[in-house]
This record gives sequence, structure tokens and C-alpha cells, in this order.
Amino acid sequence: MSVQEQTFDDVTPADIPVVILCGGMGTRLREASEKLPKPLVDIGGKPILWHVMKTYEAHGFRKFILCLGYKSELIKRYFLDLRVQSSDFTLELSGDHQPVFHGEQIDEGWEVTFAETGLLTGTGGRIRRALPYIESETFALTYGDGIGDVNLTAQLRAHQASNRLATVTGVHPTSRFGEIHVDPTGTQVVEFNEKPTLATGWVSGGFFLFQREFAERYLDDDPDLLLEQAPLQRVARDGQLGIFQHDGFWAGMDTFRDWTDLNRRWDLGEAAWKVWKD
Repeated sequence: MSVQEQTFDDVTPADIPVVILCGGMGTRLREASEKLPKPLVDIGGKPILWHVMKTYEAHGFRKFILCLGYKSELIKRYFLDLRVQSSDFTLELSGDHQPVFHGEQIDEGWEVTFAETGLLTGTGGRIRRALPYIESETFALTYGDGIGDVNLTAQLRAHQASNRLATVTGVHPTSRFGEIHVDPTGTQVVEFNEKPTLATGWVSGGFFLFQREFAERYLDDDPDLLLEQAPLQRVARDGQLGIFQHDGFWAGMDTFRDWTDLNRRWDLGEAAWKVWKD
């Protein structure tokens, strides 16, 4: 049975909307995103948002709700022009200016809802404003700037089995400093790792699963509400927050250095997050 065919409590991934937070300004990534919203900053010529969506698609998800804010018009235009950008076509300028496309059309099999959630709205406020578009009892949520080879199929199975309102993907934190291993004499470096992944402890890697009840109980209409503060703190205290432990690759694209590293990995064919087939 393929990933796309699997069902959990009569819910298939294709029925579950993926809410993606796309409203941030990416101020620490100005060298790469000065004229773009952060989700449109590219890795290997494709926006990081596309990489996130392809990851979900590989596990059978096809419905997406984009919570927009900063330069939302550019994100909308990217998707509206997606076929034009990727296809050969002929345009009769003396006619109705409708393109005639040539060859096989390779379209993404996605349904995308674009939700204007405000320029400065907090992450919790954005989810609350997108709630009218969430019609299922279960929904996924992630950020438009984090990627990884997370087993989203196994995560969904674990979430359904837990009977909790929320599940967060836990990843091992990455050190900001270079890690040096020395020989027994203490005089020679035998191993140097630029950004090692620490083996202990967990941090949130995004890639959440929620029941709709979570949003109704823990989110309010406060536009400044941050998901990562009171809502997740409260649901954890109530024993309703599970963790899906991920030991594989994960990276957040927060800085210009992160962007450079992810593009280097892609160019070298070492993009561990590429779990989809071309």
C-alpha cells in the first residue's frame, strides 16, 4: 500500500489541510530576501515554500492553506503564474493574449487557499484567521521556512493513535558553534564539525498536527497571539501535546548562511529533505 493510499481512522492525508505560516518578513535574511517574502527565497531555483509543499505531497497531502502577510501579492502571483513560468507557449499579441501551451503540462496536483492574515499578526492569530478554511477535524501546520525529511506518514499515524489534541515534531538542536574533537594528548584536532547536531535534547522543528478543537480551545482573536507561547504552553500543561521524534535531517532557513548552506547541499545532490520523485 502506498503512502497516498493509507488511511488512519478513516482520514487520508489528502483530506487533511496543511496550514503554512507564510507571513513573516525574514529580516535576518535580507541579503537573499530584500525584495521577496521569505517563503519565496529560492533553493535550487525553487522557493523554499515549494520544497515544503513537495515534502507534504510525497506523503499524500494535497490541500494547502497559506497564511499570508508580508508581500502576500508576490506569493499569490507566483502560483497564478506557475504554469507560464514552467511551460513553452505561444502568445498571439493581436488577439486575446491567452497563451497556447505546448507539450505535456506538468502541474502540481495541489489545492491552495490563500488567506490574508495581516501584516503583523502573530502566528496564533494567523491560524485563528485561517480557521474558516479548515473544514476537517485534523489539520497539519508548519512554517514556510523549515525543511526536513520528516516521516509525515508515521507522524500522522502516531498523532491519531495518541488521541491528543496536538503533536509537535521534535528535532535535535544544531550548535551555532564549530565542534572540535581532540586527540588524547590535547594537542591535535582529529575532527572538526562546522554546525554539529547535538545528540541530546529536543527543540520544535515545526511540522505539527492539530485537532480543530485545539484551535477552538487555545486560540483567541488576539492578533498578537503567538502559537509558540501561551497556546502550546497551555496544551502541554493539559497533557494534550505529543511529540514525534525526528532524528533525520532538519533545517530552518533563518539567516543568509543557512540559505547558502541549503543551496550548496542542493547543488551537490545532498538535499536530504528531497523525499519526492522528479
